[in-house]
Amino acid sequence: MQTQIAAGRVYDFSHAVGRSAASGTGFRHPCAIATGTGADADAVYVISRGFEMIPNVHWNRTALGVRVSKVKPGLVSGEEELVTEFSTYGEDPGKVIWPAGVAVDSQGTVYVTDEWLNRISVFDSEGKFLKCWGETGAGEGQFDGPSGILVDPQDNIYIVDTRNHRVQKLTEDGAHLATWGELGSAEGQLDSPWGIASDSKGYIYVADHMNHRVQKFAPKGAFVASFGSPGTGRGELGRPSGVAVDSDGDIYICDWSNNRVQVFAADGRFVTTLLGDARELSHWAKMTVEANPDAVRRRREVRDPWVEWRLSMPNDLVFDAVHDRLIVADTQRQRIQIYNKLKDYTVPSRTI
Repeated sequence: MQTQIAAGRVYDFSHAVGRSAASGTGFRHPCAIATGTGADADAVYVISRGFEMIPNVHWNRTALGVRVSKVKPGLVSGEEELVTEFSTYGEDPGKVIWPAGVAVDSQGTVYVTDEWLNRISVFDSEGKFLKCWGETGAGEGQFDGPSGILVDPQDNIYIVDTRNHRVQKLTEDGAHLATWGELGSAEGQLDSPWGIASDSKGYIYVADHMNHRVQKFAPKGAFVASFGSPGTGRGELGRPSGVAVDSDGDIYICDWSNNRVQVFAADGRFVTTLLGDARELSHWAKMTVEANPDAVRRRREVRDPWVEWRLSMPNDLVFDAVHDRLIVADTQRQRIQIYNKLKDYTVPSRTI
């Protein structure tokens, strides 16, 4: 269903961007995504954290599989543009091992979390390395597996400190401001949290991964509400990994192990499910396939092509307020999928 109508909302699938690529134009297990700001409002930053298999070695993460891509997705397929790529695999300043989250502040500065090195790397909008901060530990301003990251309108930074089961609020230079959360399943407690987002009123939403829910907090960390429950049904979640909120207050959750996106209204009512609708190859993938006659033939032999259309373990998502669209990191399919949220859709009349 490429145009989905539910509870007065219309989600219209636009296009996919990306392809599996060790080098060149593409993503390798895209795990996090953020929109640009200001002059870069048409761009998105996509974190790839894939790895390359090397003969006689179990695995090896390389500069080819780990990177940050700055991409302009365009409004339709064929308009997408790779702007630049930056950061590579490594421990040196400016490099990353297991990048997990990305966010952009009002000045266009890009922040990338690294759950292996327990630090945040900071770049300008074109990928020039500026600085890094953070260290391993459980104290204030220390991390154990930082993942999701959010920048508020005042350019304060919220970081999901996953293995410390908490959220930390810091300045743009890493100075500690506040902390909330602890291991547990009660209201306000967290178990391996991952994604984070905010709404227009400043409330904070955290994907409480192992508790199979998303929790809503006041800006200072007081518990407000919870969305979802464990399961595979409507409104149920399996290890949610990402969360986003649009200007209407609708909440989008990457239902990671259920291979879908769940949509909730601001009051917690379940709205609909997005399963992925990439019936056409992305522009970049199409160029690759069409250059290989054998690949074209093999694709025509596929018995159930719908599997390719669907989301597979989506890890993150962001709502692009400038273009009223949802952008989903379709992690195992090596791409992003884009849905427009239409405001002026007219339901076609039915004829017999």
